[in-house]
Order: sequence, then structure tokens, then C-alpha cells
Amino acid sequence: MTRHPTDHPQFYLTAPAPCPYLEGKQERKVFTHLVGHGAPALNEVLTQGGFRRSQNIAYRPACENCQSCISIRVRAHDFKWTKSLKRVWKDGANIVGARLPASPSAEQYDLFRDYLLTRHEDGGMTEMSILDYAMMVEDTHVETLVLEYRRRGPDSFITGIGDGSLLGVALSDQLSDGLSMVYSFYDPAFKDTPLGTYMILDHIVRAQKMRLPYVYLGYWVDGSQKMAYKSRFKPQEHLGPNGWVVPVE
Repeated sequence: MTRHPTDHPQFYLTAPAPCPYLEGKQERKVFTHLVGHGAPALNEVLTQGGFRRSQNIAYRPACENCQSCISIRVRAHDFKWTKSLKRVWKDGANIVGARLPASPSAEQYDLFRDYLLTRHEDGGMTEMSILDYAMMVEDTHVETLVLEYRRRGPDSFITGIGDGSLLGVALSDQLSDGLSMVYSFYDPAFKDTPLGTYMILDHIVRAQKMRLPYVYLGYWVDGSQKMAYKSRFKPQEHLGPNGWVVPVE
């Protein structure tokens, strides 16, 4: 029997490029394609091995003389609610996250553009067209979901869907052992509660209800202020030479 070529993934190494997190550093990545019937299983194994997904590509850092990027995941069932995180969750009680298929919309793209131009105007993603955005959302061969966050409406307790303008979007993968947050963005003008923090908390609560042990948050970069917020969600495990371990405080 002839086996599908994706049963034997090929890995590639990118050329050096300026690191977006640590000034003066160069980054390289090892990557492979997530396509075909074997993509979901491969995505599971690679995510558990520290890879991240972008469209149909799985990648992880492969930098010379630098191991600052550390894969982290939150232990959902043991999650510790600090006073500040409880306050964020309480302030977001009027927000509803609706789970939808991985399908893009013009409203999502408009919010995506506003977010990038306000928070990441120097990043490469600001050049993405609506077609590029659509590919980011729907070009997936794994179990991917979109969560749309809006204000709670009069029928939300029945429909599970919020009302009014779009406040935030999270693109996430569902794995057998957790939820992997691929990319999220939100209304930068919304001041009622920190939406970025709220969406992570919402994923942790969803994982608890789904009896999934982990929420994968991607990379925490030691020394990068951009990634400092991820350290708030504990307990978490870091992937190192001996596998996933709880870091020593």
C-alpha cells in the first residue's frame, strides 16, 4: 500500500533573521507542513514537543547560541486565581465568547487591522490583506476553532452568542490534551477589562469544563517585555531537556 507522504514529514530550516523579541539577536526556525489526513496527529505530537502552528506550518525556534524561547502551557485544573485575575474575570462577566467554525469575516479583519496598527504597527503582519487574513484562519488541516467575544445580550443565556460589536477574537486548536492558542486580537479601545488576559482566562475555564488538562500559550521569552504577561498564569509547565516540568520559582 502506498502511504501518504505526510506520514513522513520533511523538516526545513529557515535562514537567519532579526529576532522580534530580543534586540541584537538572530532567529532561525525549523518547520514542517501540516497537510493531509495525518495533520491532526502530527500537530498533536509537535505541539506537545514545543512547536507552534501558523496556517499549515508547524515551527519552533532553532537559534544558535540562544535558548530564550521556552514553550509553556498552563495546568488548567490546578489553576491559581490571584486577586488581580479574579478581578479581570469579574469585570468581564458581561462578555460572551461564542465558539464558531474556523471561518473569517470582514468584521474580524477590521478588528484585526485596528489591533495591529495600535499594538504592533512595526510588525510584518500589518501588511496582511483580507485574503491573507482569511488564509490565516481557514488554511488549516487540524481541528481549529474561532472564539468571538462580544457583550452579553438579552438572549445570550439561550444562544451562547454575544451582542453588539466584536470585541475580541481567538484562533485556537483543540488537542486531545488541551487548547492551543494560535493567535488572538482585540479592540484596543476597550477599557472595561484587559481583553487579552480575559481571553486566556476564558480558555483556561473552557479547558476545565472540557476536562482538558492544558492550555498551550506558545513561547515565553526570558528578557522580552512583550512576553512577560504569560508568567501570570500559574501553575504552568515549561518544556526543557527533561520534558515538561513546573519551573522552580
